[in-house]
Amino acid sequence: MTLSREPDRELDGSSAGGQFLRTALGLAVLRNESIRIENVRGDRPKPGLRHQHLAVLETMAAVCDAEVSGAELGAETVAFDPTPASAEPDGSPSLEGGQYEVDINTAGSITLLFDALLPLAPILESPLRVTATGGTDVEWSPPLDYFHEVKLPLLRRFGLVAACEVDRRGFYPNGGGRATLHLGPSQLESLDLERRGPLEAVRLYSTESESLADRDVAHRQLEGALARLEVGEGDAPAIERHETTAPSPSPGSALVIRLDYGTGVAGFAALGERGKPAERVGEDAADGANRFLEREAAVDRHLADQLLVFLALAGGRVRIPAMTDHVRASRELLEAFDIALELDERGDDVLVSSGPSDSLL
Repeated sequence: MTLSREPDRELDGSSAGGQFLRTALGLAVLRNESIRIENVRGDRPKPGLRHQHLAVLETMAAVCDAEVSGAELGAETVAFDPTPASAEPDGSPSLEGGQYEVDINTAGSITLLFDALLPLAPILESPLRVTATGGTDVEWSPPLDYFHEVKLPLLRRFGLVAACEVDRRGFYPNGGGRATLHLGPSQLESLDLERRGPLEAVRLYSTESESLADRDVAHRQLEGALARLEVGEGDAPAIERHETTAPSPSPGSALVIRLDYGTGVAGFAALGERGKPAERVGEDAADGANRFLEREAAVDRHLADQLLVFLALAGGRVRIPAMTDHVRASRELLEAFDIALELDERGDDVLVSSGPSDSLL
C-alpha cells in the first residue's frame, strides 16, 4: 500500500534499533501525524523488519486503523499514517480500543509489543485488549516478570490503567508463550522520581519451564541470587521469594530481581542458557542489582529509556543511572517530534525532566 499523502515527518533509523521504530509509531499516533522511517534498524547486523517488529507495526496499524506501507519482513522503509481514523473532529488523537489477537510466529518478544502499546492509554476512549503469542522471556527484551512486576506497578502509580494476564511462558527458540495486555483509558500524572528513598523490599521472581522442574532450576536461581546480593545490614529490607514452574513449548528459565525504595523502583534480570548453571543465572541478576545499590538513581537503566515517552506525556522528573545509547536515541526521537527533555548531570546519575508545557498531548 502507498500512503494517500506525503508524511508529516521523515525519520532516519540508521543509527538505531527496534525501539526507535516502536516509539516512533506511538508518537505518530499521539501526535496524530503521519511518518516515514528510512533505514529501519539500520545499526543492526540484519537491518529491516524482523518478525517482532512487523508484529508491532501490524498491531499498531490495526488498533489505529492506519494506512501503512512497508509492512513486510526485511523492509527498511516504513510509512505509517494514523490520521484517517484516529482523531476527534478537532484533530486531537482518539482511539476506540477493542480486542485483538497477535501471533508473532517466532520467539519474538511479547513484552516489546506490549511496551509499544502502553503510551496509547491516554487517548483511549474504551478498553484495549491485546492477546499475543510469541516469546515471553527472550534475549534483548524485558522478561515477562520485569514487565509484569516492575514496569507496570510503577506506571500504575502514576495513573496508567494496565494489567498483564499470562497463560503460558515462551522461551527461545520455540516461543509459543501467550499473554494478554489489558489497557484502559488513563489520565497520567506527573512522574516524581527524582529521589528514590530508602530501600524497603527486595522481591525475587524465579521461573522455570516444566521440563526443568526436576532439576530445581527456579529454586537454585533464587539461591544464587540471594548468596550474591549485597544488601547492607543497616537497610534491613524485607525479602520476598517467588518460584514458578510454568508450561512452555521450550525449556528455559528466567530470574528477575525487583528493588523497592520509598519512591524509586528498579529491576534486574537474567535468562537461563544451555550449559549455564542455574546459580549463575541468579548471580548475574544480582550483580546488576549490586551495581545499582551503589548509585543514587531512582530507576534502573532499562526503565530510564522506557520512561522518557511518559515524561513527554505527563511531565515530571526522573533520576536515571546513566546516559545510555538507548536514552540518547529516545531523546533525539522525541526532539524530532518537537518535545525537549532537559538533562542535568548529577555525579554519576542524570536528572531528566519535562514540564507540562512540553507535553505531547
